[in-house]
Amino acid sequence: MKKKAEALFQLARAALEKAGAHSKMAEAAARHLVRAEEQGLATHGMSRVPFYCGMLRNGRADGAANPAMVADHAAVCLIDNRDGLPYVSVQWALDEVIQRARRNGIAFAGIRNSAHVGVLGIHLLPVAEAGLVGFAFTNSPAAIPAWGGKKGLFGTNPVAAAFPRKGKDPLVIDLALTTVVRGKIMMAMKRGEKIPEGWALDRHGKPTTDPKEAIEHGSLFPIGGAKGAMLALMFELICASLTGAAIGSEADSFFAEKGNKPRIGQAFIAIDPSALAGNEKYSERVETVVSTMQADPEVRLPGARRFASEKSSKNGIEVADDLLAQIEKLCTT
Repeated sequence: MKKKAEALFQLARAALEKAGAHSKMAEAAARHLVRAEEQGLATHGMSRVPFYCGMLRNGRADGAANPAMVADHAAVCLIDNRDGLPYVSVQWALDEVIQRARRNGIAFAGIRNSAHVGVLGIHLLPVAEAGLVGFAFTNSPAAIPAWGGKKGLFGTNPVAAAFPRKGKDPLVIDLALTTVVRGKIMMAMKRGEKIPEGWALDRHGKPTTDPKEAIEHGSLFPIGGAKGAMLALMFELICASLTGAAIGSEADSFFAEKGNKPRIGQAFIAIDPSALAGNEKYSERVETVVSTMQADPEVRLPGARRFASEKSSKNGIEVADDLLAQIEKLCTT
């Protein structure tokens, strides 16, 4: 069924508030989930409403939590999310890096005691709209083994970057460090389908095509083999050691009905081009890269598909009827 973005927002917000999220938390989370739907990212959109409601109802997220700043030093700051859904904390962190980068040329904001944070590339859009280059990192519950290991240790540890363009949509690079996102394996498990070899490992560290084995007992295969595992280590350290957050192996799976509060970390960086080569030179160099890429007609700019989907979503967003019914039920029970 097709629904307008505002109707989906109201539905998501009502379900989250019913599950225990205070109004600001529910609103921030709902806005993000609808934006993901608008950008064609259904795996991170309305399908996350029941997931977040479960975290709130099961005590894995604190719906009454309000974040607090616990460190503040010139270009850097640290926010304690206090175990809530982290969208209010992320908005605060982004406001801080934008303001601090304008003052200092560069800024870093960390978040600790956090949880599932949605689509990093969407979070960075205000940074790009401010004319700044943005980077975002998050760790997550264990999914990738250390290279040579059998057991998941590091999270999928997504990373994103946004590069503003003059008068055009920014370049948005957004990826997890696994061959495929966990959501696709979960969807295959629900449909009773096998997954391609190379997506996941079983409990013995061997390739598997069984999605249930991958999700419940195994781990995910890192992009680029050993190189991907090293990137996972790098981002784990950025998100946990600089913020004091939990590492992946200390956090129970996001998708387990019962488990601990994840208490993972995020990091956001903003850089002001005017403090370096200058805005004009920055823009000229970016457009030179873009035009060189587009000289090959098969090249698609990163983020372009998302922005195209967002424009077409004005006519309504298709959401499965059974999912809508599930969320509607969550609004009343």
